[in-house]
Amino acid sequence: MSNSGSDAHKDIDAPIVLFDGVCNLCNGFVQFLIENDEDANLRFASLQSEVGQELLRSIDLPDDKNDSIVLIEDETYYEKSDAALAIAGYLDGLYGHAPYLRFIPQSIRDRVYMLVANNRYSIFGKQDRCMMPTPDRQGRFLSSSDI
Repeated sequence: MSNSGSDAHKDIDAPIVLFDGVCNLCNGFVQFLIENDEDANLRFASLQSEVGQELLRSIDLPDDKNDSIVLIEDETYYEKSDAALAIAGYLDGLYGHAPYLRFIPQSIRDRVYMLVANNRYSIFGKQDRCMMPTPDRQGRFLSSSDI
């Protein structure tokens, strides 16, 4: 699902991925994205961070949202399976072809997405606090001064 957002992120000239910072699956996904986004197109913020909260409010999503990855591109945002497929389009190699999976009806894609999202803590575990990026990856993560 894509919707229009506000201008709170207009100075960030990159697509922004908002993710659940305490979820082991989500953190692993972010690490995977960093490794496979060779052009470093994507920027990241945890949903629980101050910048993540501000970005959620800027696109009129509740700031307690943590059940979906969110991609913000220009004036549009994507959630759930639409976000995952749009994010894959930034990756190199075979992964970059994943957006073609949009031929699968969104209702089916989102049902599968939510099945994983609703069980991610019990299957993959969770951390006590949000992941801290390593110094070499710090520039890929947004801070409050970026918005």
